[in-house]
Parts: sequence; structure tokens; C-alpha cells
Amino acid sequence: MTTNEVYRIALAGNPNTGKSTLFNALTGLKQHTGNWAGKTVSLAEGSVHYKKSTYRLIDLPGTYSLYSNSTDEEVARNYIVFEKPHVTLVVLDATSLERNLNLALQVMEMTSNVIVCVNLIDEAKKRGIEIDELKLMRQLGVPVLKISARNKTGFPALLDTIDRMIRGEISTTPYAIQYNEETEEKISQLEPNVKKLVGDRFPSRWIALRLLDGDTSLLDEIQKRMHQEEESTWNTVQKTSGSHLENF
Repeated sequence: MTTNEVYRIALAGNPNTGKSTLFNALTGLKQHTGNWAGKTVSLAEGSVHYKKSTYRLIDLPGTYSLYSNSTDEEVARNYIVFEKPHVTLVVLDATSLERNLNLALQVMEMTSNVIVCVNLIDEAKKRGIEIDELKLMRQLGVPVLKISARNKTGFPALLDTIDRMIRGEISTTPYAIQYNEETEEKISQLEPNVKKLVGDRFPSRWIALRLLDGDTSLLDEIQKRMHQEEESTWNTVQKTSGSHLENF
């Protein structure tokens, strides 16, 4: 990893998990808010420096799922799938872990570069709740860290884990949800065709699942993105060929 590299880190989580508190604590005054292109949803972005890197943090809208039932869900989903952040932090509420894990499992279907942050551990302790993060890590197949964003507890370990994941020193094997036999059979039939269409650019199993759910907006977004990629490639070819002709 070279000096002063900039890496994008997305923050995902249910509302009221302390996700934005974590974002604010990490970025401090080095942040700004802007509207997502073509949407009414605003995204906060900020930066934090660690070792020789700059992390550009993107605070995604708080959502309970990523099924594009709302603009917030669509924006969060599209950022993770299409913008491909280097790492996605999923922030969970330690006092409502079971409910929060649903979103974590959805994110893990979309990307393998996931770190789970179990926040509000101070509140959990007050209620007599103990979190076994090592057991969770083994079950989920991704790093799990206990933090308190409000008190900045666990921040050194979090930044170090992000750094090691970006460097390729941490490999993940995200837990894959197994659906009923009928659904799995349909996925296995559909996924090869999805793979032919998108290659390795997007998660083919996840796309197959969304198509089975009738998510037509996702199909429109994929087509739009692929068209943009083709246009970008064609413009690059034209520029390159033009410069060669000038030098001829």
C-alpha cells in the first residue's frame, strides 16, 4: 500500500444504532453533507487519517433492510453494490443484536469486505447483556468488534482492523444464508445467466435473489451502470486512438 492512499469506508446500520455517532466521532470536523445524485437522500461524508492512509467515510442512510422498498434502502444498497467501498462497517446495537443481525446478513450477501461493529456495549453491560464477539466472528466469518462510539471505546482496534483488511491481511468467509430447497434450486438456475451478464463486477447470487423477489429497479440500475461502463470504455478508446493518430 503506497503513501497517502484514499480508501472508501461505508457505514451501514439500522436507525438508532449509533452509526452516525460513530461517523461523527471518527471524522470530527472533517466532514460535509451532500445529496445523492438524482435522489432527495443526503449522504454525509468525512475523512479520518490512520497510519499512511486516508479513509473517506460515507454514512449511509439508516435502514432495516436493503430490499429497495424505500429511497433510503435503494441508496444504501446501490452504494454497497455499485460503488464497491473498500470496506463496509455494519453497526449493530448490542442491546438489540438479534434484530440488527438481519441487516448484517444482507450486507454479507452483497460484499465480503465487511466488519461488524457491535456498538453501545456500555448500555448492554448496564442491562447485564454479555456479547461473545469471538463466537460471533466464527459464526459470521467476518471480523466482529465491540465498540462504544459515544465513549470512543474500541477505536484503535477498529482502525487497525480496517487497515489490515485493506492490506489483504484479513480474509473473510461471510456466512451464506441457505434458503429453502425450492428457492435454492431457482437461484442455481438463474445465477449462471446473471453471471454471463455481469461477470464478476457484481454479486451474482445476490442479484439472482433480488430478481426472484421481483426487484425490477435493480435490473434497471444494472443496465444503467453497464451502459455507463461501456460509454466510459468507448470514450477511453477514442481518446487513446486519437492521441496515437496525432503522434503518427
